[in-house]
This record gives sequence, C-alpha cells and structure tokens, in this order.
Amino acid sequence: MTRLLLVRHGQTVGNVNQILQGQDPGELNDEGRRQAAEVRDKLTDEHIDVFFSSDLKRAIDTCAIIAEPHHMDVKTTALLRERDWGDFTGMFIPDLKDKVWPANVETIEQMKDRASRFMQMLRRDYPDQTVLAVGHGIINKALQSVYHNRPMHEVEKMTNAEIRELIL
Repeated sequence: MTRLLLVRHGQTVGNVNQILQGQDPGELNDEGRRQAAEVRDKLTDEHIDVFFSSDLKRAIDTCAIIAEPHHMDVKTTALLRERDWGDFTGMFIPDLKDKVWPANVETIEQMKDRASRFMQMLRRDYPDQTVLAVGHGIINKALQSVYHNRPMHEVEKMTNAEIRELIL
C-alpha cells in the first residue's frame, strides 16, 4: 500500500488578498514560507520516498522547502493543479457572489478524474512507498472525495500547509 502525505501549499499573496488564483502560478508570502518550513521541520525525520507537487509555483516552492532536508528533487504534475476557474481566475472572491459561472470553469467531475488518475499512478508506480504531494485547496478536496467516496462538500477544506495522510 502507498502512503500519501497530502499537503496544501503555504499561504500566498493571493490568499491574503482574496484573489481566486486557480491555475495562476501564485507567490508564497512570508507566512507561507514559514508554514512550509514548519512542515519541513515536522517531517525532517520522516522517511519519504518521493516528493510530488502541482506544477504551479506556489506548490512547487512549498514542496521544495519541505524536501530540503531529504535532498531530493520535486516531481511536478499537472494532475495536482488547482481548479481551473476560467474567466473567474484573478478576480476578487467577494465580487463573485451571485455571479453566473462562466462555461470555462473546470467541473467537479473533471477535477475528480484528475484526482483519480493521480492516485492510480501512485498505486501503480510507488507501491509500498511514502509519497508527499503538495496540492491546492480544491484539488486536495477532490483527492479526498475520491479516496473516501464522499461528495466534495462533505470533505473539510485543508488550511494552508496542513498535512493529511491517506493510505492507498
């Protein structure tokens, strides 16, 4: 069985400013770098076989900080990208209340499909290994939704730099 340590990226400038980042790169702020360092310190003595990250900058930077004491490269994958918010990307979240969703927003089904493919890849390529993966708030919910076979609204959102363990 594969052990997945699922982490949400550290706090970003966009998180603080309530900007819907979606698949924009994003930038960790000082607090986000501190949060990633806290996860790094917590997991320094933990055996981790591979480090994965979304291919978005905020997740890569978080994962690189966590991986430092392990002296391992970070593998990136688009499967862990945050939800594509289409035309809503970059907008101020409070301004979106009561707005009609654009047709180019990634669906829940599409996200859950990506999540399922990521977990299938881990089971196939990393059996009996510990994998740390840094994703984003909503794709991490999709991963847990698929894992627990529960609707996404029943999965508690992860806070920045939170760790959850899944045994695949």
